[in-house]
Amino acid sequence: MAEPIILCENLVKIYKIQDVEVLALQGLELTVQRGELMGIVGASGSGKSTLMNVLGGLVRPSAGKTIVDGHDLLKLSDAQINKYRREKVGFVWQQGARNLIPYLNALENVEMPMTLAGVHGRRTRQHAAELLEMVQLSHRRHHKLGQMSGGEQQRVAIAVALANNPRILLADEPTGELDSATALTIYEAFQALNRELGLTILIVSHDPTIARHVQRVMQIRDGKAASETVRRRRQPETATATVTGAASEHHDDHFEELVVLDSVGRLQLPKQYREALNLHGRARMELVDNHLIIRPVPPEDLHQLPSELRQQVEAAEEKEDGRLQQWLHKLRWKKVIE
Repeated sequence: MAEPIILCENLVKIYKIQDVEVLALQGLELTVQRGELMGIVGASGSGKSTLMNVLGGLVRPSAGKTIVDGHDLLKLSDAQINKYRREKVGFVWQQGARNLIPYLNALENVEMPMTLAGVHGRRTRQHAAELLEMVQLSHRRHHKLGQMSGGEQQRVAIAVALANNPRILLADEPTGELDSATALTIYEAFQALNRELGLTILIVSHDPTIARHVQRVMQIRDGKAASETVRRRRQPETATATVTGAASEHHDDHFEELVVLDSVGRLQLPKQYREALNLHGRARMELVDNHLIIRPVPPEDLHQLPSELRQQVEAAEEKEDGRLQQWLHKLRWKKVIE
């Protein structure tokens, strides 16, 4: 398999607010191949926007490995990270005002990144016109922000993001303020760019239907990759012959959700499974006939632990403190070994 364009291993991002540390990414792992069209979903505060900011060079990772198109983002100097942002990634934000300059028309907005990069003249205007045509907005090239609809503004924003020929396009909630019909035109624009340019595109979204518009979707939960939904196309089936004797074919997309297993063997069990099986804090795991079986531990087994350790386990489960549970997990194994 070819070298991935994005590789994150045990990615950690810690924000410090006054004297409080917030762990936004907790050992996240991600591999994206060149030319993928991928969605990233998760609840508010799950870490999905932080991931996009790290990949875009807007914030520095705190620990772990983050390799994007051969660049180790943890090791780049300030000058190198500025060059990386300018040349390697393009951004599309949710708010149109953040993407575009309101007193410039569409063509001038697309020209602006090239002008700032030192490219001038007829070549700049020609490339800007080509990008607007690519997003089907040639007829609106002389219109300003206030003269365009929300969907048109976002398509201009996509053209602006492509002005410096980035290798990766990062879109953060690009359809968040659009109706479903307009959102579909944005997804179609991303699909066309992915198909025609081979562009790698990552889209952060709350849209529950995004799996129908991308190749796969990764769900982030508590700063880690929790699951992936992969779209698979079943073999076309031949429908019943029509009255004219012609047969028609139709495709049926199948969506399969897979749990993510990271490089050290960690996985996240979906909340509905944990609640259904009453799994809290600890579980029994065994390998039976090439199947991994996870069973809840009866409550009475908790009393077999030393009283001090039992109190710590109960406190960790009550607070649902991820760090403390991880520490307790290590402590349990230490006592088993001893």
